[in-house]
Amino acid sequence: MADISAGRLANLWDDAHAATLDEPGLLLYRSNLLGSDLRITNFGGGNTSAKVVHKDPLTGEDVEVLWVKGSGGDIGSMKRDGFSTLYMTKLEHLRSLYRGLAHEDEMVGYLPHCTFALNPRAASIDTPLHAFVPFRHVDHVHPDAVIAIAASQNAEAITKQVYGGRMGFLPWQRPGFDLGLKLGEMARAHPGYVGVVLGGHGVFTWADDAKACYALTLEIIQQAQDWLDANARKPAFGGAKVQSLPKAEREAVAAALMPEIRARISKESPKIGHFDDSDAVLEFVGSVEFDRLAPMGTSCPDHFLRTKIAPLVIPFDASAGVGASIAALDGLVADYAAGYAAYYERCKRADSPAMRDPNAVIHLVPGVGLISFAKDKTTARQAAEFYVNAINVMRGATGVDAYVALPEQEAFDIEYWLLEEAKLQRMPKPKALTGKVAVVTGGAGGIGAAIADRLMAEGAVVMIADRDGAAAEDVASGFRKKWGKDAAHAITMDVTREEDVIRTFAETARLHGGVDIVVNNAGISSAAAVEDTTLDLWNHNMSILATGYFLVAREGYRLMKRQGFGGSLIFIGSKNGVAASAGASAYCTAKAAEIHLARCMALEGAAHGIRVNVVNPDAVLRGSKIWQGEWRQQRAANNKIAEDDLEEFYRNRSLLKRSVFPEDIAEAVQFFANETLSGKSTGNFLNVDAGNAQSFTR
Repeated sequence: MADISAGRLANLWDDAHAATLDEPGLLLYRSNLLGSDLRITNFGGGNTSAKVVHKDPLTGEDVEVLWVKGSGGDIGSMKRDGFSTLYMTKLEHLRSLYRGLAHEDEMVGYLPHCTFALNPRAASIDTPLHAFVPFRHVDHVHPDAVIAIAASQNAEAITKQVYGGRMGFLPWQRPGFDLGLKLGEMARAHPGYVGVVLGGHGVFTWADDAKACYALTLEIIQQAQDWLDANARKPAFGGAKVQSLPKAEREAVAAALMPEIRARISKESPKIGHFDDSDAVLEFVGSVEFDRLAPMGTSCPDHFLRTKIAPLVIPFDASAGVGASIAALDGLVADYAAGYAAYYERCKRADSPAMRDPNAVIHLVPGVGLISFAKDKTTARQAAEFYVNAINVMRGATGVDAYVALPEQEAFDIEYWLLEEAKLQRMPKPKALTGKVAVVTGGAGGIGAAIADRLMAEGAVVMIADRDGAAAEDVASGFRKKWGKDAAHAITMDVTREEDVIRTFAETARLHGGVDIVVNNAGISSAAAVEDTTLDLWNHNMSILATGYFLVAREGYRLMKRQGFGGSLIFIGSKNGVAASAGASAYCTAKAAEIHLARCMALEGAAHGIRVNVVNPDAVLRGSKIWQGEWRQQRAANNKIAEDDLEEFYRNRSLLKRSVFPEDIAEAVQFFANETLSGKSTGNFLNVDAGNAQSFTR
């Protein structure tokens, strides 16, 4: 993520579009514009509001209603239903019920009683911070530039220096009812203020017009960045201490380190990784000030909640190589967990929730970059983004003053806040394959794409590997639109080229931290009588269907073994692997080899928890590349039927008289991929052929 000095914030307000919107629509428009730029606020960070006059559904009278981002939302991606709506008169009545700081949390329980029009969207803890500001429109965002000022040792004095008499300052305080009252009082007592800087936290701005509020927010952020740029000491962080490796070498180190970290922190619950070697990260981890600043942790509570109390620093010496860093991991991970447990014991309250996962989220490697691990890919990526926010804050604060992190007890009280715990408990149960990484070969074809789709539907992230890289990217792009930006990645891979296969698994390790599911699906088909089968045809079948499957399975197996917590290898075989067909000896033999390879690997993998199973389809015509060319013509000719009659022919040939589709194969793969469903199955094959007596297990 670039800091704001890389380019000035642009005012994107479109008057023509805004003219078509009602007041809530203008609020949503403003929110999405602000949230679309990570320089303005981080994902899920901040909130926006508008006070709107509506007809009361019971009395028909005009009433003032607060529209404010609901709990857990993101202003950049939210829709209209992401706002809570509350009667302002009822919110004002809450003042008389407030019993002081010791009773902050009980005020959240009153918010549902203020709901307007039975809106089911839960109100957030920040609702009072908007309700009591005497302006119609309020923005609260977390821009790095302003937080850099707010996290400085002399934050209040710098705020006055930057903004003169336009912005107020409030010292750090956990969001809640009392802070909302203080914001309102400050706005009333200082009519010249257009907002307030919150110590260590962020910024509030306000206006009586939606467009004016948006423009003001941009102006206040840009003013902070301009001041930082003009006054910052150079070079940042005291200059360079460690030289960054060239990009290819950084990526190779990350690919080697990430499965080793994953092996040590994922035994209780699966985790996926993310690697960031952006300029901001490299500048920080290679700097003179790195050793002092890194243990301090973050300041903004939004950053802290996603990145934990502190990062884990993994020493790296280019002359010693990555092996030395790997050798040190056992001690580093154990020491971090012990330190986290000690932090919990020092800071816990009588009613604190039980200690959560003691492993680090952020891992910093000098000269290499940042590695984050979390329960899923999106959370891991966002954690890295939040830490880059923190780096930007530290750069800004140390450039003009001294950086001040969130005090340890305050950090703990936020991390283990009972309201935060309640939010975590309300989150939906993870899908069966959340935290799992899959590689699907032949992923651009009909069966491969269906398999990838099914695995993503269950929560996995999938590498779409195909020798047609453009087709793979097209498929992956479609899945990202369907399942989210982190769900699918495409990679060009020819399964017959050992270097391609090795590169694919190294790239999988660098992108996600390792692999849990490997689906050997890439395939071809050919038909020829034995006497017409050329050596080239024979070798072509063997190179893809036997050697290719071996190379992919071997590399997946190696990576799973390094991780040390098992995995699932799934081969897409064929009815022809167990039932001979005339006129296709090369194809049938190669498919039989696949099945026997799977059995051999099941024997070796069992000791490591690596399961190896086979799915045997038959006559999957729809969407299949192998049925689009010569194979289709040959099969039609061999059975003395027209090509258009093939699907009916195979349907009627089956015992169940049913067609087999790519989704049926995907369902079988999902069964073998799911440890809960098939954790005691290895060395098996599952026929998905609508019934073929020749293929019955013998």
